[in-house]
Amino acid sequence: METIAYIPSPSRGVIHLGPIPLRGYAFCIIIGVFVAVWLGNKRWVARGGKVGTVADIAVWAVPFGLVGGRLYHVITDYELYFSEGRDWVDAFKVWQGGLGIWGAIALGAVGAWIGCRHRGIPLPAWADALAPGIAFAQAIGRWGNWFNQELYGRETHLPWALHITSSTDGRVPGYYHPTFLYESLWCVGVGFLVIWADRRFKLGHGRAFALYVAAYCVGRGWIEYMRVDDAHHFLGLRLNDWTAMIVFLLAVTYMVVSAKKRPGREEIVEPDTDAPAAGTDGDTAPKTGTSETADTDTPEPEGKEDAPDTEAEDIKKDEPESAKKS
Repeated sequence: METIAYIPSPSRGVIHLGPIPLRGYAFCIIIGVFVAVWLGNKRWVARGGKVGTVADIAVWAVPFGLVGGRLYHVITDYELYFSEGRDWVDAFKVWQGGLGIWGAIALGAVGAWIGCRHRGIPLPAWADALAPGIAFAQAIGRWGNWFNQELYGRETHLPWALHITSSTDGRVPGYYHPTFLYESLWCVGVGFLVIWADRRFKLGHGRAFALYVAAYCVGRGWIEYMRVDDAHHFLGLRLNDWTAMIVFLLAVTYMVVSAKKRPGREEIVEPDTDAPAAGTDGDTAPKTGTSETADTDTPEPEGKEDAPDTEAEDIKKDEPESAKKS
């Protein structure tokens, strides 16, 4: 049966600008990172943080996240790189696809923690600001799988079926469920859900980020079940299904416990390092720009005003005595 309407796959996933290859997969990842940082910065400033803090911490989080995502993929699909007939060097070719979101978030959080420590801000507050941006970044990044013709679902003849044309790496050309599109749309919904819930319930102390994680896991569970690419199975379910269920339970548990122990939202997310701390000896110059010299000179005008009054009183006291003498 021929599918009349379908989503076409790109004829190639890379364009060469002279000797420089421009890969669609890499572009999707890069654009997603920029969107996450841009939105995260807006949300951070709205909560009282400083402009540029999100980007400064992302400098730590993004490289850690890329390494973590690649490690998770290589470890869980090791046979693609270390089995007979495979070249282990391919494990370093990130541009060919293969980033596990679970490893990316886990190790990216380590990088973010390092960056937050350097800036003296709480990691949960930073994660809350970045949460919807991460969901939108995932939505954009999933289109990288479309460029690589990978991670599709079961065969279908629905009008939105994905037409796979490549036959490399065991692919069978045909029409399949576009699971990359399903996950992309799901992530967009998760991003807007977190934004709404954060405004409605004033989520704080990492609960907005936990909501993003839990909501993403729900969608990833049913989307993962539809995929037909090779994967490790346990008790009839794919490894990523089990991972999604475990992470979902951890995220929900964190939300419940955190709400009881630390209700509400942080009042201050980034300390003002330019202002003197309360209770100091006054060695730090005030933020308004006034100097210590100005503060010490302040009493002088009052002293000058008092001088004429004192002289006038002395004159009045001396007048009767001089009159008697004359």
